[in-house]
Amino acid sequence: MIIEIKIPSPGESITEVEIGKWMVEDGDFVEKDQEIAEIESDKATLTLIAEESGKIKLKAEEGDAIAVGAVACEIDTDQQGALAKPKETKVVDDVEANTEPVKEVENAAPSSAEFDQVKVTPTAQQVMQEHGMNVDDVIAGLRRLTKKDVEAVLNAPQEETTSKTSISEPVREADAFSRGEERKRMTMLRRKLSERLVAVKNETAMLTTFNEIDMSKVMKLRKKHQQSFIDAHGFKVGFMSFFTKAVAEALKAHPMVNSMIDGDEIVTPDYADVGIAVQTPKGLMVPIIRNAESKGIAELEQEIKLLAEKARNKRISVEELTGGTFTITNGGTFGSMMSTPIINPPQSAILGMHNIVERPVAVDGKVEIRPMMYVALSYDHRIIDGKDSVGFLVKVKQLIEDPSQLVFGGKDPEKILLGL
Repeated sequence: MIIEIKIPSPGESITEVEIGKWMVEDGDFVEKDQEIAEIESDKATLTLIAEESGKIKLKAEEGDAIAVGAVACEIDTDQQGALAKPKETKVVDDVEANTEPVKEVENAAPSSAEFDQVKVTPTAQQVMQEHGMNVDDVIAGLRRLTKKDVEAVLNAPQEETTSKTSISEPVREADAFSRGEERKRMTMLRRKLSERLVAVKNETAMLTTFNEIDMSKVMKLRKKHQQSFIDAHGFKVGFMSFFTKAVAEALKAHPMVNSMIDGDEIVTPDYADVGIAVQTPKGLMVPIIRNAESKGIAELEQEIKLLAEKARNKRISVEELTGGTFTITNGGTFGSMMSTPIINPPQSAILGMHNIVERPVAVDGKVEIRPMMYVALSYDHRIIDGKDSVGFLVKVKQLIEDPSQLVFGGKDPEKILLGL
């Protein structure tokens, strides 16, 4: 039976994708649910899965543009790939294998138990099955090296060098360096990202404001409760969940930072769908945390980790990458001290986190060494004024420097206690 594997729809607005890479070769045997290809859209890199086991026939090449719903490959389920049944291996001694005696070397002949660890490609399996062979047969049939083989290798380079290179012609120093170059086609995701970045610079009045955050309390909190957190939830708590929660609370206090332009109107959601920028081998992706304002630290941490893994493993859906109202990007994971992040349209602002560095700061009139982080807010000055942009960043700073406020909706616990 022939099964057609068609290009699935990554999203309702996407009509065409690109074959990024085939993970199998034409004629290979594939297993059900095996990843067989990477497909590129202008929003994400996704994987194509084999619906059944059988022999595959590719209908498109890498780099080809192919319509959603078109047939990418076919699987013949009547043909199944499997290893031939093991059979007895004949032990061949030195005299039978070669006319020249071979000096015995310790552990030179591996046992058949070791052959079980040998990986075999589906194509090799097919050839072995057709000829009634197994792994033992193939390895046992490899010819042993003789003295003549070794001498031939030793003498060949010497003869070649003598014939081609004169002693009076020393090798030029420049010959020791490479002058090659590599060219490869940009992925559809990378091309779209490039277009969007240029459009943002040309179509928005982007401005960036900076501040710095003392990370002492958050770091002490993590260190104190990390093991208990792992025991309770099964994973570690990181800094991104604290910043996501702080951003969600700060957006409540400064809703214009959460707004966006739609024609002649300004749209201001009453929720915070926060995008978390994730670096993947295929480019930057921004999974969305829906309603971040309604979630706790543990829930945020779990969702961030899950979406990041899905993005890196090409398992994320377009829906999970669409519809954010604000974005956070963390260049600190790569050692960045300070940067001006670019807005992710149609959003109007983005927060940039950076690396944590111990620096001398003034605390109550004394100089102390504290773990400090620079943060940056890039925003569209067409709808976000300086008061809101600076106020938003100060609010995030206050919440991170006193994380207990996150429990009380971004308010000072003492003021709540006093009814202020």
